Amino acid sequence: MMTNGSKSGRITKSRSLVQRLLGMFLLMLLVMTTSGCLYQAQHNTDPKTAYRESVNRIQSAIDAFQKDQGVLPILNADADTPKYEKFRIDLPKLKQLGYLDDIPGTAFENGGSAYFLVQNEEVEPTVKVMDLQTVQKVNDVQRMVKQYQSVHNQELPAGEELYPGLVEVDMKLAAQAGAPAVTLNSVYSGQELPFIMDAEGTVYVDYAFDIMQALEKADDASKDKFASDLREHLLAHSFFVPVKSLPYALQNNTPVAQAD
Repeated sequence: MMTNGSKSGRITKSRSLVQRLLGMFLLMLLVMTTSGCLYQAQHNTDPKTAYRESVNRIQSAIDAFQKDQGVLPILNADADTPKYEKFRIDLPKLKQLGYLDDIPGTAFENGGSAYFLVQNEEVEPTVKVMDLQTVQKVNDVQRMVKQYQSVHNQELPAGEELYPGLVEVDMKLAAQAGAPAVTLNSVYSGQELPFIMDAEGTVYVDYAFDIMQALEKADDASKDKFASDLREHLLAHSFFVPVKSLPYALQNNTPVAQAD
């Protein structure tokens, strides 16, 4: 027969067990909620802010490196490397030698989608960003153009002639090669930009829209300074280089791509 003391003891133990289980549940709920907040915060980070922080950190690192070593921490590039693809910064070296605590997450070397380059290397070395998503999309379109040529007697999937010697890639024709059409949103404006190609079928991005926007904001001094290549206006007001592009000149107040 169970005594009152035994009943009381069992009830107390049951309450204690329930309290412990409740406490564990609340702790797990708190951890899950906190983790969710952290995850959301990481994915809501403004990409422009992330690149700004990365560029500032790397700029400080290359300045210190050049002051100490007398050279820039850049990887070798041959003479044929396009202007906005050369002088890639050796981030692993900067980290190994202690000029960077870690490689930014925006960098390709740490799983990101950008290379960091040095521009204006001889006068005032400046860190800029090469967007690899843009590069990849141009490469994708280039493969589509070559595939189209291979089954159409070397004809190009040519659309409207946008500039002398340069035509827009007709993505409807190019997509017949078996791949879906590729679209590209500008790193500068977010505007969808066309792909253009020369007579040999080499594909480029048409940055005329972005350059026109930059010209509207430019003062007379910068217009004169960058008259020989209007792409420099994009560099002056952005972290990004106009990768996979041709030079632009102003004709009738309009940026015109110059075929090589």
